[in-house]
Amino acid sequence: MSAARPWPELAPPLPAPSFTALLARLRDEAPSAPALSWRDPTLAGPGWQTLDRAALADQVSTCAAHLAQRHGLRPSERVAWLGLNHSAVVVLLFALARLGAVLVPLNHRLSPAEWQAVLADCTPRLLVHDEAFAEAAAQLASDRTAALAWSTVCDGASDAPPPPADAPEAPLLLVYTSGTTGRPKAAVHTQANLLSNMAIAAQVQGLTTTDVVLTVLPLFHVGGLCIQTLPALSVGAHVRLFTRFDATATLHSIAHDRPTLTLQVPATLQALTAHADWAATDLSSLRAVWAGSSLLPPAPLAAFLARGVPVCNVYGSTETGPFSIALPPAQVADHPESCGWPVPGVDVQLCDPQGAPVAPGAAGEIWVRGPNVVARYWPAQAATDAEGFFHSGDLARQAPDGSFTVVGRAKDMIISGGENIYPAEIEHLIAQHPAVAECSVVGQADARWGEVAVAVVVLRDAGAGADDWPTPLQDWLDGRLARYKWPRRWLRLDALPRTALGKVKKAELTELLRADTPDI
Repeated sequence: MSAARPWPELAPPLPAPSFTALLARLRDEAPSAPALSWRDPTLAGPGWQTLDRAALADQVSTCAAHLAQRHGLRPSERVAWLGLNHSAVVVLLFALARLGAVLVPLNHRLSPAEWQAVLADCTPRLLVHDEAFAEAAAQLASDRTAALAWSTVCDGASDAPPPPADAPEAPLLLVYTSGTTGRPKAAVHTQANLLSNMAIAAQVQGLTTTDVVLTVLPLFHVGGLCIQTLPALSVGAHVRLFTRFDATATLHSIAHDRPTLTLQVPATLQALTAHADWAATDLSSLRAVWAGSSLLPPAPLAAFLARGVPVCNVYGSTETGPFSIALPPAQVADHPESCGWPVPGVDVQLCDPQGAPVAPGAAGEIWVRGPNVVARYWPAQAATDAEGFFHSGDLARQAPDGSFTVVGRAKDMIISGGENIYPAEIEHLIAQHPAVAECSVVGQADARWGEVAVAVVVLRDAGAGADDWPTPLQDWLDGRLARYKWPRRWLRLDALPRTALGKVKKAELTELLRADTPDI
């Protein structure tokens, strides 16, 4: 299906041929302009610490010299980072690009056993850490991987850095998938992948040197690192980085630091709009909020839009940059369930299980191809098919205007009585009920129907305990959803189990249902 996109078809030019060239250009253009600020919002101590463009470039050179000359780091070797959000992540990325080496940011919310599994898989030479994770890093260190405190990496090394060894097709970033099922795999992002994603994301979001971007999501994930942070840096915008998300501090920063953009996810959107300071917070500096999620809860979207701030969706995955499909500000109000249109230079197809394009309006698996899509997993497993398409596992429908709406995961699709049921469609409707805080729909085996849909719900009023609590929700679906799609069971929880990145653990819900007895 073809339709006009809200932006050019072709991918925008790269910000520079390499990370080293990009940093040099930014420094030459405006050396004293602020590039990166960071702080811990949960501490009452010092405020923002800031690197201007010249200081950032100097610190990258010092870091590269230190790693190469004091630790003998060579091209293609890996360096892991274990810590909270910090300027160190950005400095390391640019320094390793100069050396032709590879950054592996670890999810700091994982268990020691999970960290060990990642380190065993990618065998880094160094494990750089912040103060908060010094003890954990020491326990993870081995003959193969040495622990190195970030405070010692840029402590006055005076040797000149080696000549730039970065190359567009060289691996630069390994990002491990969240691993909700099976063993996590590392997507191998090259410099070319990252630079392409930066160009695409900057164009679609309209990023300029006048922007101030507030980053509160973790940089160990492509969402926090690649949707706004790196694209903003690439155009010379000022990035303000929190070590971790805090709703109170985020609202305070929006009011007082005056960011023009920020990236959120469903859980943080809910936390912001439910906060006691929400109504009194001045949001006038924000021209948009972007959100990294295939589906967004309607209540916080409406709350932001009522305050004049559109929440723009970005669809993607660890393997796709992640900037693949996006919903721009002008289309937010009239595309409330959509994730938008394919971004410049990215091809999207909807295919059936046999790989054939689906009929117009039918649901199909999202296949993505573009310059920001990784070609392989670590170390040498193909991530795309022979034509360069990444098979996402997500199901979507395309509207006549060319926009896409995600309806669920292929593996989550429920086949009940021979009919295909897409959980995301049900979840979106139930979440619009004013009594519902969260909802997830999963399939459960059924002797008569093969499978039935089960709605797992978190209510806003924790004290509501009437036995017939699902009845208003069932009534809510009447006339809005075909009856064969209605949940046959309802289960109430205090909170949905989520991964460190905020994704609902549907496998855990399925296990819970196996052990639970029906409520109604």
